[in-house]
Amino acid sequence: MAQQRNIQKSRPSQPIAVFDSGFGGISVLKELARLMPGENYLYYGDCKNAPYGTKSTAEVRELTVWNIGRLIENGAKAVVIACNTATSAAAETLREKYPDIPIIGMEPALKPAALSMDHAQVLVMATALTLREDKFHQLLQTFENTADIYLLPAPGIVEFVEQGVTESPGLSAYLSELLAPYRRQRVDCIVLGCTHFPFVRESIRRALGYPVRFFEGGRGAARETRRRLQAQCLCNPQAKPGTLNFETSCGASEKKRLCQKLFGLYQPM
Repeated sequence: MAQQRNIQKSRPSQPIAVFDSGFGGISVLKELARLMPGENYLYYGDCKNAPYGTKSTAEVRELTVWNIGRLIENGAKAVVIACNTATSAAAETLREKYPDIPIIGMEPALKPAALSMDHAQVLVMATALTLREDKFHQLLQTFENTADIYLLPAPGIVEFVEQGVTESPGLSAYLSELLAPYRRQRVDCIVLGCTHFPFVRESIRRALGYPVRFFEGGRGAARETRRRLQAQCLCNPQAKPGTLNFETSCGASEKKRLCQKLFGLYQPM
């Protein structure tokens, strides 16, 4: 009943909730705010339970459904699951539970990478959970004959970004070791399959030591959000810039400051 009451009261001025396990989803928030500057946004990072990528699918589903349910009950008109791991685990469950709320998830940008050139060499960097989910393997099977695709779990990147570190000797050393095989066996494209990873795009480029094209899902998620809002007449018509609020499960003021710092640091491609 509470769910239905909130859906009935949805108005264009209500915020779009952007949810992530921590702070990586701020890269998606930046794309949303750039595409739809008049919208009001509420970013919620579950940093208390981060990282999600090392948890079981059931754990991630439970955390995601609970957190997003609370955001919807508090008046979000739409939700962007700005986390590939949480999308894989919980998006369908949430869409079944809230059929009248636009719920937009993330998907590794494998399709545009695989189709970017004739038989591209594509490296997919993501969390271990994203890479082992059925949803990703269905996507992989679709393009496995179109490109040579290599999978690289990279959980350590999340830990650096969660500390606000996008450049450091420690990060460089980690990436240098992780990417050593791909300095010898060159790739054409890198799919950044976790929303934390775009923050270290330039560090990855330097660790490789040669030019490479990056593909990430934030811009596509932003376009899909706009399309869904337009379809349901939920776009905010105001001409002035919307509001931007940050909340975290940690509740500490320094975490909110870190959100603001990362929002300012992220540079879309």
